[in-house]
Amino acid sequence: MTVVEPRAPRPKTSRPRDELGRPLPRGADNRLQLEDFDALPLEENHRLGRAHFNGGRFFPAHEAWETAWKQAKGTPEEEFFKGLSQLGAGYVHWRRGNPHGARTLLRRGVSRIRAFGPAHRGVDVEAVVEAASAHAEAFDAVERSGGALPEVSPPTV
Repeated sequence: MTVVEPRAPRPKTSRPRDELGRPLPRGADNRLQLEDFDALPLEENHRLGRAHFNGGRFFPAHEAWETAWKQAKGTPEEEFFKGLSQLGAGYVHWRRGNPHGARTLLRRGVSRIRAFGPAHRGVDVEAVVEAASAHAEAFDAVERSGGALPEVSPPTV
């Protein structure tokens, strides 16, 4: 019988990134500063995720909630943090001009957090679901028509 040892987590990339998390050429100045989310407790990652999201810094919000989701693995909270992480990623794709990625991730995030409504962990789940769903529909229309992505006001979490 072969025993398989669990893998160690992959180290975070040291490659420089822009404010939207896109890799920059090696040697370029890093324009994305992130906290060491892995060293922080779940509650602090959630607080930081909310602060980043509400400040329009969707990539760091996504990263904070992705870490919280891993910290909550195996608990009912796992789906909540996974959904918030996907919402952050959805708005990253919106900022990057990718309607397909924005629509897909917003819908996935909404489907995960909806069950936690009307409010959970300081998040007005109903309002977030309503706004993100409307944005996903707008991005879907853009994807079908080939038009420009609309300016939207992401919800406050």
